Amino acid sequence: MQAGFARLTHVALHVRDVAASAAFYQSYCGLVPTHARDQDKVQPVIWLSEPGKEEDFAIVLIGGGTRPAQGDGDFSHLGFACDSRAEVDRVAARAADEDRLVWPARQEPPPVGYYCGIADPDGNLVEFSFGQPLGERR
Repeated sequence: MQAGFARLTHVALHVRDVAASAAFYQSYCGLVPTHARDQDKVQPVIWLSEPGKEEDFAIVLIGGGTRPAQGDGDFSHLGFACDSRAEVDRVAARAADEDRLVWPARQEPPPVGYYCGIADPDGNLVEFSFGQPLGERR
C-alpha cells in the first residue's frame, strides 16, 4: 500500500433478510461467510468474502435495512469477474430462470467487455463480466 493512502476493505449493504441475501451471494458469487453476528438488540450481520481473500475484502450484509428502489438510469452495482463468456451466459440463463435478470448478456467496447446484470434479493444490481481489465482473472 502506498504511504498516505487507505485500502478498500469492505462494502456494507443494508438488507431486509440477511440469510436470504447471504445465500444469494454464496450461490451466485461463490462468497463464503467469514463473520456473523446476531445478538439481542443488534442487527444481524454477515461478512462474505472470496475464498482465500477473507482478510482482503468483504461484503458486509446488515439486517433491517431498507433502501429506495433503484431507478432505470441508476447503474450502481457490485461487479464480479468471470473466467469466460460462457460463465457470464450461464449466470444470465440462471438469473432469467429465477426472474432476476436485469441486463441480458451483451458485449460492450473496452474496458467494459461482456457482461450481464442481475438483482439480488433486495434489488441491488450485481454485474458478472468477462474481459474487463480488473481483478486477477482478467
